[in-house]
Amino acid sequence: MGDVALGARSGHDDPEEGHEQLAESPAVVTDSTAEPESGTLGGDSDTERQGQRKQRSFWKELPLLIGIALVLALVIKTFLVQAFSIPSDSMQNTLQQGDRVLVDKLTPWFGSEPERGEVVVFHDPDAWLAGEPAANPNALQTVLSWIGLMPSAEEKDLIKRVIGVGGDTIECKGTGPLTVNGKALNEPYVYPGNTPCSVDEEGGQFKVTVPTGKIWVMGDHRQNSRDSRYNQTDKNHGMVPVNEVVGRAIVRAWPINRWGTLPVPDTFDQSGINTKAAAAITSPGAVALVGAVPLVVVRRRRKASQ
Repeated sequence: MGDVALGARSGHDDPEEGHEQLAESPAVVTDSTAEPESGTLGGDSDTERQGQRKQRSFWKELPLLIGIALVLALVIKTFLVQAFSIPSDSMQNTLQQGDRVLVDKLTPWFGSEPERGEVVVFHDPDAWLAGEPAANPNALQTVLSWIGLMPSAEEKDLIKRVIGVGGDTIECKGTGPLTVNGKALNEPYVYPGNTPCSVDEEGGQFKVTVPTGKIWVMGDHRQNSRDSRYNQTDKNHGMVPVNEVVGRAIVRAWPINRWGTLPVPDTFDQSGINTKAAAAITSPGAVALVGAVPLVVVRRRRKASQ
């Protein structure tokens, strides 16, 4: 099932600068033998006035503090990090229903693109969530989601693992293993009891080559995930355009007893899995260029000898 990964994110009143210096009152002596009156002159009233000023200062500054906090929350949500909730089982056991993940939205602004093995949040590319029940948030939830403190009910986002990037060939035969560029993946993150590949006629058996600018994604709960495999009839043939990716999920932040990072599994670092450079060399244009170099060298040598 497609999982909607949905919408996250913070004073004290500043003490008065310096210290207020109380002016000394001139003493008025009327009778040298008179006993001084008990109590302190102006002590209680001065303390009370200071407290009132501090209280008024706090209430005056509170709207400003709230405004700054809201602006910071919006900036963080828009450009840096956002929290998303996990409402389905398609990424078990890596992610469970009710988990909250923090998504890095900063690095894509600097041209970073999704890589194999990353868990990413992306906008619904072409009605993958059609038929899913729509949330009906109340007014408070709407406000909190707008500032990023709660998942947004309006955003149609999903969360999956990147299996292939532009230029990769991905294949599933039988129950697996899943292969990328001919290299079998060791996938300990796949849900216990699941097979890496699904035997069905709806998309579980496939061999695809990912176009440039697209990614192929799959859920870790292989037999319970409506991912790229089962959306091959859409306009992107099951691929997700890179520009639809919101960011990479980097931390499982909630519940606290499940806190942990979401690193790229070692299987995606195995030797030979990245064949892009080899593919570039074996392309027709590259082959022609390589073949032309010796001819040019021979021709120049002949001219030099003449």
